[in-house]
Amino acid sequence: MRDMRRTSWIVTAAAVSGLAVVPALAIANNYELGQTTSKLVAPSCPPSLPSSQCTIILTRVTALETLRDGTAYPTQVKTSGRIVAFTVGLSALSSDPTTRNRYIHYLDQTYGGTTQIAITVLKPIGKRTKWQWQTVATSPLYHVESYLGHVIQIPLDASIPVKPGYVIALTTPTWAPVLTINVDGKKFAYRQSRRVNCNNPPGQNQAQITVNQTTTYSCDYPGTRVEYSATEISYPFGTDPVHNTIGTVPGTGTSTTPGTSTTKG
Repeated sequence: MRDMRRTSWIVTAAAVSGLAVVPALAIANNYELGQTTSKLVAPSCPPSLPSSQCTIILTRVTALETLRDGTAYPTQVKTSGRIVAFTVGLSALSSDPTTRNRYIHYLDQTYGGTTQIAITVLKPIGKRTKWQWQTVATSPLYHVESYLGHVIQIPLDASIPVKPGYVIALTTPTWAPVLTINVDGKKFAYRQSRRVNCNNPPGQNQAQITVNQTTTYSCDYPGTRVEYSATEISYPFGTDPVHNTIGTVPGTGTSTTPGTSTTKG
């Protein structure tokens, strides 16, 4: 009987000891960069505002949100990971189909094509007061005319690696109805990728879509909100995992191609 109790105690102690050394599970986290208390919406013109003053269309630039609900640079990356999708709110332009089609035709003709959007990953260059940002990466351009009037999430064709300090901007080389206007200028603001003539639409394409391109964001627009965010999946512990491409194991000459085992001749 004594031996049975002793054996039982040993098994129990071993089980408890085994539980104590089980490693913690490292799970990648999801972050919605740009998400604040104000939900993303499909912009619309304030009812009392004439259509000529309804400046909800972003044209031929890259837009970087600098303030949202009082949060500075809400799309700034805090931990290393990969951008896998982005979300954008697109105005319907008009509830009347005929008027809407007329607006679309005018915008297509004026700004060089159908409504297109992408995200641009930026990193700061020099002093922040210089407002200079360099392109790290861009997503493909997506045609979104069929989604006007909706808030949509677009999964990227390929994820984009990001590091702390990078920010995510929204780009259109043509036009995109993504601006909510007449909001609190002390809580909302964004900047465009250009230096001059800030009170008028760009006369030519100034979107920041070339990798390593550095641009000055001098044009500041307090009281306007850009309706976008980006979805990041972080690396475990915030560190990019070391990984080998298919090749050879160092010092052996043995191939690491799955399903094979060959040696250099």
